[in-house]
Amino acid sequence: MRILETDRLVLRRFSPDDWKDLHEYLSNELVVKYEPYGIYDEESSKKEALYRSKEECFFAVCLKENDKLIGNVYFNIKDPKEFLTWEIGYVFNPKYSKRGYATEACKRILDYGFEELNACRIVAMCNPKNINSWRVLERLKMRREGHLVKNIFFKYDEKGKPIWHDTYEYAILKNEWNK
Repeated sequence: MRILETDRLVLRRFSPDDWKDLHEYLSNELVVKYEPYGIYDEESSKKEALYRSKEECFFAVCLKENDKLIGNVYFNIKDPKEFLTWEIGYVFNPKYSKRGYATEACKRILDYGFEELNACRIVAMCNPKNINSWRVLERLKMRREGHLVKNIFFKYDEKGKPIWHDTYEYAILKNEWNK
C-alpha cells in the first residue's frame, strides 16, 4: 500500500497501535449509526485495528502535524469483472468534522484511483439521512445516480425484524474527474 499525502493529511496503512484513535470514533453511536456494525468496545477496536492493518483496502487518515488518526477511507475494487469499478467509503471522528478533512482525503483517494490504479469508475453508497456523507460526495463532483428504497439492512429491531434503509448511489468516471 502506498502512503498518500495531502497538504494536511497522511493516508497510510493501519497499525495495530491505532486502536485507541479508532475506538475514539467507532465507540460513538452517532458515528456508526449508518454503518453495518454497532458500537465498538476497546477489545473489538483492538481486533479491528489489527484486521485493518492486514487489509489493503483501509486507509488510516492521519493529521500530518501529529499523526493523529482522525478517520478512515475504504477503497477497493468493487468486482474485478465490473470494468475497473472501485468503491469508496469513509468514516471520520466527529471531533474533526467541518474542517474539510473527509473531502480532502477522499479527493486524494480518487486521484490515486484514477491516476495510478487506472480506475474507470468510482462509486459510493450512503444513507439519504446521512446528509454530511452525501454532501462530501457532491463536493467531490460525484453524480447521484440512484435512490434505492429499503434495499439493505444491517440491524434488527427489538422484535427481530430487519431495520431497512434506503441508499443513495453516487459515481464518477475517469473522464469526468479533475475537469
